[in-house]
Amino acid sequence: MGIDYQETFAPVAKLNTIRILVSLAVNQDLCLQQLDIKNVFLNGDLEEEVYMEIPPGFEGSMAKNQLGYKQGQADHTLFVKKSHARKMAILIVYVDDIILSGNDMEELQNLKKYLSEEFEVKDLGNLKYFLGMEVARSRKGIIVSQIKYILDLLKETGMLGCKPIDTPMDSQKKLVSVVSQFMHSPTEEHMEAVYRILRYLKMTLGKGLFFRKTENRDTEVYSDADWAGNIIDRRSTSGYCSFVWGNLVTWRSKKQSVEARSSAKAEYRALAQGICEGIWIKRVLSELGQTSSSPILMMCDNQAVISIAKNPVHHDRTKHVEIDRHFITEKVTSETVKLNYVPTKHQTADILTKALPRPNFEDLTCKLRLYDIYSPA
Repeated sequence: MGIDYQETFAPVAKLNTIRILVSLAVNQDLCLQQLDIKNVFLNGDLEEEVYMEIPPGFEGSMAKNQLGYKQGQADHTLFVKKSHARKMAILIVYVDDIILSGNDMEELQNLKKYLSEEFEVKDLGNLKYFLGMEVARSRKGIIVSQIKYILDLLKETGMLGCKPIDTPMDSQKKLVSVVSQFMHSPTEEHMEAVYRILRYLKMTLGKGLFFRKTENRDTEVYSDADWAGNIIDRRSTSGYCSFVWGNLVTWRSKKQSVEARSSAKAEYRALAQGICEGIWIKRVLSELGQTSSSPILMMCDNQAVISIAKNPVHHDRTKHVEIDRHFITEKVTSETVKLNYVPTKHQTADILTKALPRPNFEDLTCKLRLYDIYSPA
């Protein structure tokens, strides 16, 4: 007893969930508002079950859902209340910051009133600045940038006056793929790679992620792998990026935990990771009232891998990736996932697996909808 009394945590929303909500908001003309709870750490509840006799005037735990908001299972900081006539109110919590969205303005006002009665709440109006992200909305869409965050980072590192550069990595060098792997004992070459990243950030100071209204209602995931690309341990790098209704919402670049003995193994591992991400996104969309029977569209540039996944016949070349192969085949057979071939030059996830020459890099950043805020329309 008492072993966990000193362990505390704060509710932290997934940034991926926030970007999914932004994509829905721009496509469905939902509002995006922000609240700030003052002294939130003084209003915490005891999560452990401690049995006691409730004094008169106190409410039991049955009252916690009295407002009718359902907590999300894919993201426990997401709360949704659905009402008649397709009305919906959405709440996302990040410690003491709250994002409100939805098309039920009356319910959102009621929620603000209720929270104001319980806590000291500051209504910040439309969402403009959240967790270092600057949000600007216009008739064309929503753009999310990090100008202040980048300026603060450059100032802190003494790189405010550095010369900008077009790409974050030299495509001719493969020694340093992820500089954070060497943070405990960096060499001069590693530090040069870090400075190059900072110079690239200065170049992209005015760029932001653009969310626009589209007719697309699919969930698309691009996955790729750079087989044995790390020359130190010859491990592969997986990369995937996900689009909801035509807008980029999640991405990841990660070195694989074991060596892949073939390109098929590396691609399968990346594909399986991308499918898992797509399934999670579909769960979030369902909790946001956007249930769809359409399969997740997986974009892969390896035709051999697609062929093996669609063919239930056993293949000797994939014995060492049986788990990933069976997982992918199961999702394809159940029509949870649809595998599509995309040429390598159009493989958006390629930017997440290795350094690219400037023309390829700039082409793929455009496909990711990373645009310059200040460029002429």
